[in-house]
Formats: sequence, structure tokens, C-alpha cells
Amino acid sequence: MEKKECPEKSSSSEKELPRRVYRELPRVSEIRYDISHFFQEDDETEAEPFLFHAVPESQLCGWDIPSVSEEQESSEGQDSGDICSEENQIVSSYASKVCFEIEQDYKNRQFLGPEGNVDVELIDKSTNTYSVRFPTAGWYLWPATGLGFLVRDAVTLTIAFGSWSQHLALDLQHHEQWLVGGPLFDVTAVPEEAVSEIHLPHFISLQAGEVDVSWFLIAHFKDEGMVLEHPARVEPFYAVLEKPSFSLMGILLRIASGTCLSIPITSNTLIYYHPHPEDIKFHLYLVPSDALLTKAIDDEEDRFHGVRLQTSPPMEPLNFGSSYIVSNSANLKVMPKELKLSYRSPGEIQHFSKFYAGQMKEPIQLEITEKRHGTLVWDTEVKPVDLQLAAASAPPPFSGAAFVKENHRQLQVRMGDLKGVLDDLQDNEVLTENEKELVEQEKTRQSKNEALLSMVEKKGDLALDVLFRSISERDPYLVSYLRQQNL
Repeated sequence: MEKKECPEKSSSSEKELPRRVYRELPRVSEIRYDISHFFQEDDETEAEPFLFHAVPESQLCGWDIPSVSEEQESSEGQDSGDICSEENQIVSSYASKVCFEIEQDYKNRQFLGPEGNVDVELIDKSTNTYSVRFPTAGWYLWPATGLGFLVRDAVTLTIAFGSWSQHLALDLQHHEQWLVGGPLFDVTAVPEEAVSEIHLPHFISLQAGEVDVSWFLIAHFKDEGMVLEHPARVEPFYAVLEKPSFSLMGILLRIASGTCLSIPITSNTLIYYHPHPEDIKFHLYLVPSDALLTKAIDDEEDRFHGVRLQTSPPMEPLNFGSSYIVSNSANLKVMPKELKLSYRSPGEIQHFSKFYAGQMKEPIQLEITEKRHGTLVWDTEVKPVDLQLAAASAPPPFSGAAFVKENHRQLQVRMGDLKGVLDDLQDNEVLTENEKELVEQEKTRQSKNEALLSMVEKKGDLALDVLFRSISERDPYLVSYLRQQNL
């Protein structure tokens, strides 16, 4: 059989590869990754959608790049027909490989690249700042966040995550309406010219044709204020910024005042159970399909020993800002029964419904219906065996007391000045004044450390937990080092 020549369409191929691989990827919101936020368990006040009226401090700048139109989509479809069958097979193979790696052996801090996985380094935990170096030209995707880059040469990137509420004033001006469309990223590159495209993830659903892509804007937050730019194109899961400038950036939708808002978005339903011998508790969240947001909730639920159950997200897009009713087959009291589908940054309190199921000896059917029309939008069945399997797979909760016992020898050798630690223990009534003086009277640093550790261990796990918290605050690098050694 005669082999068909593949026409030279490098730029088209570069754009088509990420577009088609994104379509075949599993939802990035189902993948875990690393970011923190604050959490208040009993806060059940109604969430408001992140829809607001605002006037940007600076005018829209940059070229008014046309949005995707029906004619453009048609021409792209014709162009794709020119791509040879061999290239189609390569794309499908690459997409399958990407999906397999994510599901089977995906690491939270890795980009998928043309020559394999590229590690991402956490360089500042307090600001959730990461660094990554792409060794060669090509397209790179961080599935844990949905963020992608097309680069023409080797480049080093620094990436941090921002909160919309910290950077966007909710000025009540009524001639424009704004809607947050995705996470906020702070990106820098060295050298900048090596990056030809940034793919910013969004959770707006385009499949129903109800959203005008001309509403999409890239918001840059700079010293002079908010600067707006049209994306080069908008795809189902991301918007493309070509020849980018680097700043804190994310996707906003600008909607004309008076427009009847019914914005469909992809969403996620998260269920966590909190085991208890007498009364099992469940938390249910309905949130936009934002990977950063999902992992933030995962992390905070984990702090309170919540275990996430594996469930499917709603199959159809849900309307942003609409209210939904949570119910169950066992007539258990749900508090609150009504959830509003809204967006809150990962650093903010996330709202949820909770209910208690006793010892739960029978399956429970859970449902979410749209309040206005009563339409069923999601349901699942939770069985007692599901809870047993989830609990068996969950990592054991971290214990400060166990950490101190396990690392007794290392702490005895490595702990430094104890003055602050001794003060903390005395303030928390773990040590008396006399016990503090006994430690201080020891001749060497290591003998002081040994006297302190032995003294606190005899007082039990609660005392050891206080000691661990004090060491963590006074010498976080030592604790981090020892925890890494224990992995």
C-alpha cells in the first residue's frame, strides 16, 4: 500500500494536539494535588456565586483578537482533514498514554511533556509557589491543575496560585457584570520569549452553545491595576493566550448588563464521610470543576479525618448561581438542604450540606435536584461496604506524638536552642518551672535535648503533641527534613 505523505502544517498541528488530548483526558478535577486553604466545619451559610459588578481600574488593552466563530470552526474542521492518518494515530496514542499515566502512575507534581514527565518542585510552601524546567520545545500539561504551555525552547517557569477575592474589588458599579471562569495563576518565565502559548483552564461549558466566547477575557493583575486581554481562542476546557506577557492571570467573563444569566458550567460533586461508632457523618459539596478547588477541599477534609468516596460528577452542565436541593432515601435530616452552585477561591470557606446516618447498616440513595424545575441532575448510592473500602484505603491520620517517638534519636541529636520550646511547654502547662530548670541545668545541648524528650514522653501523647507543635513552629525545617526521611 502506498504511504500517504503528511502535509507540512506544523503550526496547525501544534494547536490541534493539545486541543484533542484535552478532550480525551479525564476530568482534571478528579486528580489530587497540593494547595491549602482555610476551613470552618460548622459554617453552613448560603454561598453566593462569584458574580459581581465591577469597573476595572484600567481600560481594556492589547489587540482586540477575534473570538472563535462558526466560520473559524468550519475552516479548522477542513484543515484537520488535511492531516494524514498517521498523525491522527499519533495523537490518539499520545492521548491514551496521557490518560493511562494519570490513572495508573500519576504524580501530583508533574507536567506531561513530549519526552515524558517533568517534575515540578515546590520552592515555597507558604505561598504555594512551584518551579519547573521544560528541557525542550513542545507542549506541556499539568493535569493536576489543567494548566498548559506551548514552548519553542527550553524554559524555566515559576507558578503560584492566587485568590480572586484578594485581588478583585467587588465595586458595585452596574454597567458591566463579571463572572470568574477559572483559577488564578501567577506565572513567570525565563526566558519569556521561549513561551509561545499559555493554556488557562476554565470550567465554563461551551457544548450547549449558550455562552458567547467573546465574553471571555484574560485578566492580568499588575502594579497599575487590572489589565484585560482577549484570548487568541477559546476551547472547551481552556483559553489560549499567545505571545503572553507574564503576571497574575486568570479567566473572566464579561457579560452585558441586563443579560439574562444562565451560564452552564462543568461541576463536581464531592462526598466525604467521617467515621464514628455511633453516628456516621457525611459532607456533600457541589462545586465548579476546578482541580485546585477540589484538592483544597480534599486537604481540609483530611485534616478533620474525612474520607472522600469515589463518585461520578453530574453528567450534564449545571447553571452557575442556581440553587439545588440535596435529598436522600432514608429521610435523614440534611443541613442545609439547599446548595447554590457558586465559586469560592481555594483560600476561602467552602460550603457544604451535612447529614448523619447513625451506624448505617443499609444503602442510602442520594439525589440532587434543580430547585426551580425539580429536575434530577445527579444521584448515587452509598453502601456500607463503600465506607469500609474507603476507610481501608485512607492513610492513617498524622500523629505528632508518634512522630516524636519515632524520631527520638534524631531530635536528640539535631534540636537546637530549646529556650522557645521550653517556654511553650511551660505556657501550656506541660512542664513546671522546676522541670524547665532541670532541663536547662544539663551541661551539653544533646543532654538537654535528651532530658526534655524523656521528661515529656513520660507525660503521655497529649504532652508529646504539644512538644511537636512547638518544634514545628520553632524549627519547621528540621520537622520537614525528618518527615521527608520517613516517607
